[in-house]
Amino acid sequence: MDRTLTPKNNITISAAFDSSRIDTTERLIQPDDEMAVREDLQGLPDPLDAPDYDPIDHLNVLFSHPSTLAAVSPVADSLETNLDLLDAEISELVITQAATNENSLARISAAKADLADLFQNIDSVRERALRTEEAITAMTADIKKLDSTKRNLTLSMTMLKRLQMLTTAFEQLKSNTKSRQYRECSGLLSAVLELMAHFKSYRSIAQIATLSRNVADVKAELLEQVCEDFEMAFVKGIVAERKTMLAEACHVIDALGDMAKQRVVNWYCNTQLREYRQVFRGEEAGSLDNISRRYSWLKRMLKLYDEEHAGIFPTSWKVNEVLSNIFCDGTKDDYKGILQKSMRKEGGKSLDVNLLLSALHETLEFEHFLERRFSSDAHQRVSIDTISSKDERPLVFGKSISEAFEPYLSLWVDAQDKTLSQMIPKYRNQPLRPPDSEDDFNPASSVLPSSIELFHFYRQIFAQCAKLSTGSKLLDLSKTFGKYLDEYADSVLMTYLTPLERASTLPIEEIATILNTADYCNTTTSQLEQKIRSRIDKPLDEKIDFERQSDAFLSVVSKVIAVLVRRTELALEPAWREMRNCPWARMESVGDQSGYVGVLNEKLQTEVTALLAVIGKDIWRRSICDRIVEAVVQGFVSSLVACKPISGVGAEQMLLDAYVIKKQLEELILLRKDPEAPQQSSGEDSIPTAPASYIKHVARTLTKLDALLKTLQVSITPQEGLVQAYLIHIADSSPGNFKKILDLKGIRKTEQAGFVDLFKVHVPAHSGLAESNSLMNNINLSTLGLPGGAGTQGQGAPGGSKGGFENLSAVLAAARDGVDRLQKEGGEQEGRLGRLFRRDGSGIRFGRDIT
Repeated sequence: MDRTLTPKNNITISAAFDSSRIDTTERLIQPDDEMAVREDLQGLPDPLDAPDYDPIDHLNVLFSHPSTLAAVSPVADSLETNLDLLDAEISELVITQAATNENSLARISAAKADLADLFQNIDSVRERALRTEEAITAMTADIKKLDSTKRNLTLSMTMLKRLQMLTTAFEQLKSNTKSRQYRECSGLLSAVLELMAHFKSYRSIAQIATLSRNVADVKAELLEQVCEDFEMAFVKGIVAERKTMLAEACHVIDALGDMAKQRVVNWYCNTQLREYRQVFRGEEAGSLDNISRRYSWLKRMLKLYDEEHAGIFPTSWKVNEVLSNIFCDGTKDDYKGILQKSMRKEGGKSLDVNLLLSALHETLEFEHFLERRFSSDAHQRVSIDTISSKDERPLVFGKSISEAFEPYLSLWVDAQDKTLSQMIPKYRNQPLRPPDSEDDFNPASSVLPSSIELFHFYRQIFAQCAKLSTGSKLLDLSKTFGKYLDEYADSVLMTYLTPLERASTLPIEEIATILNTADYCNTTTSQLEQKIRSRIDKPLDEKIDFERQSDAFLSVVSKVIAVLVRRTELALEPAWREMRNCPWARMESVGDQSGYVGVLNEKLQTEVTALLAVIGKDIWRRSICDRIVEAVVQGFVSSLVACKPISGVGAEQMLLDAYVIKKQLEELILLRKDPEAPQQSSGEDSIPTAPASYIKHVARTLTKLDALLKTLQVSITPQEGLVQAYLIHIADSSPGNFKKILDLKGIRKTEQAGFVDLFKVHVPAHSGLAESNSLMNNINLSTLGLPGGAGTQGQGAPGGSKGGFENLSAVLAAARDGVDRLQKEGGEQEGRLGRLFRRDGSGIRFGRDIT
């Protein structure tokens, strides 16, 4: 629609003119019916109220056709009328708003006047309140003065009465002091001191100051008089006659305070210990030989105290306990001097370790005696074996004397070290099976008697050391324990297992005994570590570590398992020899399992049944079976290499044989014969099954062998088929390993170049290849193959070669010589098999380890 109005002849408004719209417009423009026009306009939405009102659009709506232009003047008049009405309405509203504003201003003015009146009233009320308060204060001033006067008068009367009481009590105290009436003196002294405390703030008054000095003089006089009475009674030996007076004098001392009590108690203890110090400070009586006499002397003194002196001193003073503490302190200092002097003589050689240990043991017993005697809680009394437990209350006499011996306990630790060094060679020479143990010998649970004796000795000296010290010396003893645990593992247990070939000839029951002993030592070592940690002082418990010793015993276990596996390998050697004698290169068809498989399974069943029957723990039986599985696969691969060249049919036959062997290996762990085990019923539910993890281990170990045999099964023509089979089954990118396959297939060196080039071309097309296959890496064609070995052929292609043995007897003789040589080279075989059982995991593996 156009945005401008054009002349009549040029109007281009395109909307059709609706007849109803025309009628409405005509009604709007009737000058004689203005109200009707307004009503019609109000019935429609008013375009003027639109937020985006456009006058051009509005006019185009009103005059949408040239014929409507005649209504321009009426419409204009209507608009003028409407405008006038709006102006009138606006004027009326303005007048109304002006009148409203005047009323609001009047109301605001009235509110301000009211607020001013209110503030004036508030000020008036405040002034009246202040005047009222002043009036009341004036009225009560006299009353307050009277109250203050009454309070001061009451205080003065009270102080005068207290002063009178103080003066009277003081005079009585002086009189009773002169007559030594200590019972009355104790009460009067307490009253005087209590009353005197009320006059501390009045010492500026001369009379009060004089009275305070007089009280202090009487206190000093009383103290000296009581001390003199105690001295005279004990010096003249008339304690029994004056026991009552001395007991009353102690109440006076209590009233005099802690300083006075401490003076009397110290005097008593020094008096009682004077004779002890004179007697035992000498060379002969003060030596460690007479240590029991020292303790007997104090026991006599405590008995004397209980019988004669306990009634003198109040129980709260604990005089006997103070006497014992002073005795212990002096005795500890004496021992320190004696031990230092002994160490200076001849470099400590004159100090007898047994005498030191005996003295220390007597000291610990004496400390325990004191602890029991002075313990306030009878339920917490413990034996000497548990006196150092961390769960008990702090001890009063713990290490009160024995602390002097602790720096010299290293001599005792050295003595235990020397004893252990003499025990290890004796253990090394003991037989594995004592001659008199035929009746009660059980290889599944028996251990070497030497291990039981060693740990029994450990327990004894550990308990002894825990009584002597739970500090650095116990840490030193634990290091000694660790040292000789290593010695026992290396010099005793490992000696039976070295060399491997000799150990393989031991009776299987004795080998099982070594295994049980190593396992027992490993478990007991962990228990010993926890026991020492629980007894040693807290900062040192983190230094107790027997992990290295536990690892040493686990190494012995691994060595025992290696010996048992080696026995099995030697038993399987005839089966492998028969395998190497098979003509794998000339085999034309696959039949039933090969003959060597039956021999192999029979030997396996016999050997493993005997092994598992003497092994007591499932974890070791499982570990042995795992290692035997790996050893069987290794023996299969070694014999396979000695059988080259291998044709496709021969590899297929080997694959069938490997499957039969796998089934036998899966049942190894079930071959244990235990005559004491209950017989299971013949029901289907009672059939034992091998653990799923063991089945997975067997499958994982045989998988690599299956991959090798499946690769060898493929024909060499076309060449690409062998290459693809290698990349799929072996799945590595090593040309060296691929050449080993070619050598096993019997392909000449001159023909291998084409295979290798084709291998290099196809490697990039296969993603996820390993750099090298572990099984192929372990194949060494130069050493594992037997020279002139059985089953080898000429240089012809496998499967198609007509070559054979030119001299069968010579070849068999060479095979027997090779087997004999392998049996004689014990050290080399031990090293190769030892790698299978390294603890660091670096040995040859065909499956995961069971730890």
